[in-house]
Amino acid sequence: MNHELCTMNPDLSIVIPIYNEQECVKKLYERVHDEAVKLGRSYEIILIDDGSSDKTPEILKQLVSGTNDLRVIRFRKNYGQTPAMVAGFDHARGDIIITMDGDLQNDPADMKKLLDKMDEGYEVVSGWRYKRQDKFLTRKLPSMCANKLISILTGVHLHDYGCSLKAYKRECIREVQAYAEMHRFFPAVASITGARTAEMPVNHYARVYGKSKYGLSRTFKVFADLFTMVLLTRFSTKPALFFAFWTLPFLALSVLCLIATIEHYIFAHTPGIVFPGATLLMLMLVTHFIFLALLSVIILRQGKYKAEKLSTVTAEIIK
Repeated sequence: MNHELCTMNPDLSIVIPIYNEQECVKKLYERVHDEAVKLGRSYEIILIDDGSSDKTPEILKQLVSGTNDLRVIRFRKNYGQTPAMVAGFDHARGDIIITMDGDLQNDPADMKKLLDKMDEGYEVVSGWRYKRQDKFLTRKLPSMCANKLISILTGVHLHDYGCSLKAYKRECIREVQAYAEMHRFFPAVASITGARTAEMPVNHYARVYGKSKYGLSRTFKVFADLFTMVLLTRFSTKPALFFAFWTLPFLALSVLCLIATIEHYIFAHTPGIVFPGATLLMLMLVTHFIFLALLSVIILRQGKYKAEKLSTVTAEIIK
């Protein structure tokens, strides 16, 4: 092992969340280590054990005892890929942070591609699994639809938001506050800081060990998080405008319902129930969005939101 490449202030931090990967975690470390050494830069490897219930924790302890470039963070229970990545960001010491999956579907050799692209002046480089080795109906098709929609709504156009193989300048990603399934939106969030984003085609392999932790249900979570992403990427400094925009269609509907109420009263000599009720409902929604706009301004002026410290969910940090 090249000891000179593993320093207290490395150039690279390679962050990899893992969950129940006892069959491949040792091979994962060996492959990442071998490719990291070839890069010729100082580096560290950070594996985040997201509350594995198999033999993964024991294997990680064995790996740490025989290496000097590996650090392990272990959660008390399974919290998900996004908190695991954020924990890795919190403990990363490198100027550049590279993320990837822990199931050996990403190719560690592609780290060089991302770094070469970053040397051209980009702060974020995202991998693109142009020959993705997953099932079409349950994985590839929903992903294609989600990627297109995310690109349109956030303004950051990528072919593959779901690819975990990405490289970030530390200052663009370190302070990201994230939850749920928002790790896939990190390039869009980083764009708020003005980060230049690029995309590189990377290899993708079929899963050999274990089984996927994701299914079709994850798609609905992604679409739910899109609402937050649009608010963060396009209205982070003017949230009142976002909510004011949503008042317009309801205001127009309330006017139409009011006109229908008046017309119905003139010709039928009775206001009825449907149109007045609809008018009142639309006006209540308009009032609701106006108060949300005012509340968002108050929150923005009071200071940024502070997420819960991940130290409260961390069982131990090894090395």
